[in-house]
Amino acid sequence: MRSLPLFLDHTDEELELVQSLKRGVQSLGPLETLIHEGQTDAPLYTLLEGWAFRYKTLSDGRRQILSFLLAGDFIGVQQKMGDAAAHGVDTLTPAVFCMFQRNALWELHRRSPTMGFNVTWLTAHEESMVDDTLLSVGRRSAEERIAMMLILLFKRAAALQADAGAGGVPFPLTQQHIADGLGLSLVHTNKTLRKLERRGLHQISQGRLHMRDVKALARLADLWGDGRPPQRPLV
Repeated sequence: MRSLPLFLDHTDEELELVQSLKRGVQSLGPLETLIHEGQTDAPLYTLLEGWAFRYKTLSDGRRQILSFLLAGDFIGVQQKMGDAAAHGVDTLTPAVFCMFQRNALWELHRRSPTMGFNVTWLTAHEESMVDDTLLSVGRRSAEERIAMMLILLFKRAAALQADAGAGGVPFPLTQQHIADGLGLSLVHTNKTLRKLERRGLHQISQGRLHMRDVKALARLADLWGDGRPPQRPLV
């Protein structure tokens, strides 16, 4: 992944530090749990392959998906700020995670101010994505919410591909995942997706998402910028 334009270059010393804090690699199948809500001993992770998502649940089982995770995302910082994980992390697809020792945050800040800043940047960027989701749930219509999600996930996934999404991108989300991420009912999600597809804005077929009219989707979502993810560090 480090060769992709999406990720910033790191010095040999920074890469050596990251490797020294690595505990191993963990592989999970689809729909498995990486971190349980309330877990107190979860290490830090970088997602290397696959898709996952962060979520919170209510006592009756209702679920709110907070964000979707793609390769390069850093996981578990919030848990280090409290006594237990405030949210869970489940996989959407087969996924591979790089595990770091539990004191990795402290060591990164202590031994490399640059890498410490990178972790801060990643955490702030994730917070900004959650803010966008909150804006959608609170103020956007169903069409606007789904248009926003489709564009941002497409752009994020496309940045991880050599063809920049020309042949579509993997899209392992079910309609229930979309509904749980946007605060919509399953029926409303289904109707809205079909409506946008009939208008020629996107197509979801055989587990892949294709953009048919990005500009129209962006106008519908009232998207600021073009949705492309900024160049970012990779821990």
